[in-house]
Amino acid sequence: MDRIEAIYREHFRGVYMYLLSLTHDESLAEELAQEAMLRAILNIDSFRGDSAIFSWLCRIAKNLYIDWLRKNRRIVAEDDIAGLFNGSDIEIEYADKETAGRIFAEVDRLDEPYRQVFLMRALGDMQYDKISRLYGKSDSWARVVYYRAKARIIKALKAEGRLYDR
Repeated sequence: MDRIEAIYREHFRGVYMYLLSLTHDESLAEELAQEAMLRAILNIDSFRGDSAIFSWLCRIAKNLYIDWLRKNRRIVAEDDIAGLFNGSDIEIEYADKETAGRIFAEVDRLDEPYRQVFLMRALGDMQYDKISRLYGKSDSWARVVYYRAKARIIKALKAEGRLYDR
């Protein structure tokens, strides 16, 4: 019990802040952070130690947020969808719930570490140096992985006719 309590005390605020950067809603971020910590506690035996425990907790939190978005797609705004790409030069033709769902489906299709790096950077607004430290890699590695993940998502959406070039 001491280990679980220590994990909770050490990481709850970080998970909450990560979710707050995704949701921009304090109550939703707190609700999801509590749910993420509960799931982590219930599944602590499944933690293999392949990554830092904080990364594992953020992955649980991110998955909960994506599930929440899927259930509440009707309220996803165009700005929220465009925010996935941090103001890049791509344009989103339609900001309806189907397109939002397709974006998240393409994110889910990404292999690791592309999916996680993309979500940390695009949704979590995490700096490249922090991402690279989590993986024990260089900042340029994090930039390249993020760029390639974004390019794959854009390519898939363009192939479906959901994005266009100006």
